[in-house]
Amino acid sequence: MGKLEGKIAIVTGGSRDIGRAISIKLAKEGAKVVVNYFNSESGAKETVNEIKSSGQEAIAVKADVSKLDDIAHLKEKVVETFGDKIDILVNNAGGLFARKTLQDFDETFYNLVMDVNFKSTVFVSQTFEPLMGKGASIINISSQAARDGGGAGSALYSSSKGAVSTFTRAMAKELGPKGIRVNALCPGLIGTKFHDDFTKDDVRKKVAAGTPLRREGTAGEVADLVAYLASEDASFINGNNIDINGGLAFS
Repeated sequence: MGKLEGKIAIVTGGSRDIGRAISIKLAKEGAKVVVNYFNSESGAKETVNEIKSSGQEAIAVKADVSKLDDIAHLKEKVVETFGDKIDILVNNAGGLFARKTLQDFDETFYNLVMDVNFKSTVFVSQTFEPLMGKGASIINISSQAARDGGGAGSALYSSSKGAVSTFTRAMAKELGPKGIRVNALCPGLIGTKFHDDFTKDDVRKKVAAGTPLRREGTAGEVADLVAYLASEDASFINGNNIDINGGLAFS
């Protein structure tokens, strides 16, 4: 029996990289998993098939979680498949999209970054919180960038993740009396497509070399921490933004 046996979990942006690793890990611990995706349909199907091959239940649901109508569609599919009780919500959907300095970005880019990273976290939480009861857990994926401002050209990304971190603390206070715990992770340099796309190789090597553990983290290590926070083993952990960066930066 896994630590999450019989639980219902939703992972936004669950089709690749950290989201995929989280979806698979939660399933290995016994949860039934809703893998939300928007662009990565093939990745979502691969993730669901891997979960099903292990004997667990999962579905893939396409929804742009920066749009309220799509969030409503996601809820409809979740309730239709697994009923009206949710135990675990992982707000993982997000992105940098491009590195732009203050003079480079416009209102359209501002809205894109803030909506995908922060608006999605707010309104997905708002939508599914009524289906969550005592013992449920919300886990938001923030970033080390929320603490240190991020790398060059990531002002909006780091600010949006800072908003996620603050929202996490506020919701921990608001939802704690209902028995719902809310925490966030702040990953540092994790070896994913995110950094393949937006971080130069020499920068990655320099950051990894400057980390006490002398390496990048893995998506699986992030997923392990998510599964722990979702379980009863973490029943008194609430309102935390937990660093997972190999010791590169401290709270």
